[in-house]
Amino acid sequence: EEVKKRADFTWSLSSLTFPHQLVRLILAEQVYRACTIIKNEKYHHA
Repeated sequence: EEVKKRADFTWSLSSLTFPHQLVRLILAEQVYRACTIIKNEKYHHA
């Protein structure tokens, strides 16, 4: 709680708890998705 009080902001990927390795993968995928959207590239294959 002390760390949260000192932080300028906090963010959450989910209300679930994930292992650090999985969080890195989820975050990398979200950054990739954001970059493709910004570049106006296709992301979804549907």
